[in-house]
Amino acid sequence: MDIPRINRERLWRSLMDLARVGATPKGGVRRLTLTEADRAGRDLFARWAVEAAMSISVDAIGNMFARRAGSDADAAPVAMGSHLDSQPSGGKFDGAYGVMAGLEVVRTLNEAGIATRAPIEVIAWTNEEGSRFVPTMMGSGVFAGVHTLEYALAQTDVEGVSVRDALDAIGYAGSARPVPLGAYFEAHIEQGPVLEQAGTTIGVVQGALGQRWFDLTITGQDAHAGPTPMEIRKDALVAASRVVLEVNRIATTFPDTARGTVGQMRVQPNSRNVVPGEVRMTIDLRNAKAKTLDAMVDALRSALAAIEAECRVSAVLEEVVTFPPSEFTPALVECVRAAAAALGYSHRDIVSGAAHDAVYVSRVAPAAMVFVPCEGGISHNEIENATPEDVAAGADVLLHAVLSHAGIARRKDIAAAA
Repeated sequence: MDIPRINRERLWRSLMDLARVGATPKGGVRRLTLTEADRAGRDLFARWAVEAAMSISVDAIGNMFARRAGSDADAAPVAMGSHLDSQPSGGKFDGAYGVMAGLEVVRTLNEAGIATRAPIEVIAWTNEEGSRFVPTMMGSGVFAGVHTLEYALAQTDVEGVSVRDALDAIGYAGSARPVPLGAYFEAHIEQGPVLEQAGTTIGVVQGALGQRWFDLTITGQDAHAGPTPMEIRKDALVAASRVVLEVNRIATTFPDTARGTVGQMRVQPNSRNVVPGEVRMTIDLRNAKAKTLDAMVDALRSALAAIEAECRVSAVLEEVVTFPPSEFTPALVECVRAAAAALGYSHRDIVSGAAHDAVYVSRVAPAAMVFVPCEGGISHNEIENATPEDVAAGADVLLHAVLSHAGIARRKDIAAAA
């Protein structure tokens, strides 16, 4: 049986229509999780899913499951998905593409009259971004048992609103009990420049980098900028600057796709003519291999000890987040690779530098991801962009990979399979 291609124009139109929900002046979106904009985006997805003859269920953390029935009602569903929430100044593809690509797969199967043995689900996970509520990837984390439901519901935003109350406010506090998945595929823009620079259409994602995040407090001594000699200063900002350079050195000298970032820094007392007495900063270390990531952390601790002595300061390092490196299911990864090859799309193996819902789902179900290029590698930005051709290619690969696991029952009237 020939497998059809997805409708490129319809997929693009769905992405652009969804992007009007929470649209920003620069062409991006602001759909912070569990806000009215998020509700509107969820409502639109739910309407489209129902129009595609899918049933909708919502669990207690607000994850949405849109199901297309299979001929074997007892078979574990083959799922696709991502998220609909965004960063405060996010783009129109991050997350949304994975949900819309899944929806387009179902629409294509409906039009072709293809019934599958296993049910197919399209999932919109709650609070992947973590920009309003922490932790990130909250919905998939609850699904995978990483977080308890009560813990997640109790988290609050900066205004003291809890996840529980926010879910109630937008009408997405559900009661469905999710079922185990037979397989999970997530399509996503790369959020980096590798595919575009290589002129490659499909990224066959092997897994995601492990991450270890730290809060570092460096304490020196406030002092007058004029009378205090340089040689006796306890300048916390000088020490912090040394740390920034060490983080960069570690990331550029260790193997296995090492990454290192200092993203935040708060200086006290932050006065023009006062030697800084305290700096609070963040450190983000990432690597594809757990042992190498551990070695990077050891190198950071050694560097901090030397900086403390040389700069006459104290440094307190607190680890706040740990994600071990994740490897996606080889059989599903091979399905993505085979689909790309069969369709004639250029492809290459790639490791995700960012965490995605698939990382948590992979702990409880076979999982894989499909990457497509994004313009300039830019994401988490209003100018985030991708081409209609590339997003269609990713959805085509998704369709083939899903069918390889869901199984084609036969062509028939879709209503008979419902």
